[in-house]
Amino acid sequence: MDSPWNELTLAFSRTSMFPFFDIAHYLVSVMALKHQPGAAAMAWKNPLSSWFTAMLHCFGGGILSCVLLAEPPLRFLANNTNILLASSIWYMIFFCPCDLVSQGYSFLPVQLLAAGMKEVTRTWKIVGGVTHANSYYKNGWIVMIAIGWARGAGGSIITNFEQLVKGCWKPEADEWLKMSYPAKVTLLGSVIFTFQQTKHLAISRHNLMFLYTMFLVVTKITMMITETAVMPFACFEDTLNRILFGWQQQFSSCEKRSETKSSLNGTGSSTSKPIADASDKVQKKHTKKTE
Repeated sequence: MDSPWNELTLAFSRTSMFPFFDIAHYLVSVMALKHQPGAAAMAWKNPLSSWFTAMLHCFGGGILSCVLLAEPPLRFLANNTNILLASSIWYMIFFCPCDLVSQGYSFLPVQLLAAGMKEVTRTWKIVGGVTHANSYYKNGWIVMIAIGWARGAGGSIITNFEQLVKGCWKPEADEWLKMSYPAKVTLLGSVIFTFQQTKHLAISRHNLMFLYTMFLVVTKITMMITETAVMPFACFEDTLNRILFGWQQQFSSCEKRSETKSSLNGTGSSTSKPIADASDKVQKKHTKKTE
């Protein structure tokens, strides 16, 4: 007989994302789109472009993973139910009378609930991406990590292409150059679930899904309540960066210190010469007077 913990984690891993968790994911994604400058005006001026951008935010991870695996990138359109659900949420957010949906979403408890449910879907997407890549490339752990990362955080990556097409792309805000917290935590989860898939991590999948999801939810809610953008593993990143990539900086600093010491010694010797010359002159004058 299984323990209550195993029964809990197993039941959690079998939870269906449709429809409530998917609704939360679409709601958070489209609300993030609406908060961008000029997004509401563009929806009224060009609804088709706004709808396409919203679909990229909602299904960007699936599109990017299909591109990487040479699959049809428009395969997400085959799921009519999810497309209609995401389109309905987009319509209500941008065109609801009196902006009731946005006003209801402005309450902090609603935001916390939706953000927590969205993080649950992130785990399911990572696991689905790793498993799907393993079916193509058996134990190809680099491919599995890439596909799991793309499916879990591809929405923020593929929208850079959409911004480039619209002419509002900013290189300093590129996800590849400056990774956000969702991209980093998704990459970490993709690595962990890949190790579990390849049997390098001795833990069952349902236990790992539960623990990783709890970490995502607690971290996200804490960051929203405290209104801080500090990464939960920023200290670990700094330490690892110093260990792996900080040696050259240490050597360069040591070289600079040695150069400054040598320059100071050189100036000291140069200043001592005039003093010695002055003392010689004083001695010569003194001998002349005695003569």
